[in-house]
Amino acid sequence: MFRHVIVGVDGGPTGRDAIALARLLVAPGERLVLAHVRELTPLLAASGALEDLDDSTRLLQQERDATAADAELVSVAAPSVGRGLHQLAEERDADLLAIGSCSRGFVGRAIVGNDTREALNGASCAVAIAPHGYADVTAAIATIGVGYDGSPESEAALSLARDLAAQHGAAIRALEVVQLPTPAYVGMVPWGDALESMLTGAQERMAALDGVQGDAVLGLAAEELAAFGALVDLLVVGSRGYGPLRRLMLGSSSAHLASHARCPLVVLPRGTTPAPDPQVSIDGRDTVARQSS
Repeated sequence: MFRHVIVGVDGGPTGRDAIALARLLVAPGERLVLAHVRELTPLLAASGALEDLDDSTRLLQQERDATAADAELVSVAAPSVGRGLHQLAEERDADLLAIGSCSRGFVGRAIVGNDTREALNGASCAVAIAPHGYADVTAAIATIGVGYDGSPESEAALSLARDLAAQHGAAIRALEVVQLPTPAYVGMVPWGDALESMLTGAQERMAALDGVQGDAVLGLAAEELAAFGALVDLLVVGSRGYGPLRRLMLGSSSAHLASHARCPLVVLPRGTTPAPDPQVSIDGRDTVARQSS
């Protein structure tokens, strides 16, 4: 579960979708941080733009009132939305950044827009993406899905899913997708035998997961996991993009999921390990960050 959760808001429905999802993911008793990024143009940097800061503060207050969120409010000036959210996540040692998807997508689907994509790549913490319209259809998290293949990234995703399942009383489903092997891997073994052997091994791994309904299928990982999302209330995956450790860099599968997931999605940075469960006290004062980066 997450204790230091930052939610990117923009005064529109995508920000409220993110708030709705963040409220389900934050640990009981912890406050959210609602963050609005003022894009720092040369004119804004030169003038100080107190009026712009006041508008940002009013927007944050309106969003908190509209959603009745128990949240601290922070306004950040930065060259871009992604940079501002990354900066704040690092300053606050956040463990989750919650954002909405593109408002032009279908209701119930996560579609990545420019701001969402920028907020994903390079984040120092996990990122949750709320599908379009999620605030209007939010339901309890009854089933959590995990993309699993035995890798360290998938083990971290499964560990998080177990924590969240305990919090929500949810069931866990896991899916391993066996992709077509390369000819170099198959060697002299007939294709049919190689695929059958790989699928059998995957099914055995899934059956060995304690307390998890596991399954293994043949196919393309990104497409199969996107379809799997229609069967669960939340999908958790690890990032396999090879950026710096503990930075979220989208690999091809997680990038596809971010644009096609049929449920809320949580993506963990590469190198994430299960965190301890300390009791943390949060200072409840509202703050306004005037720094630029």
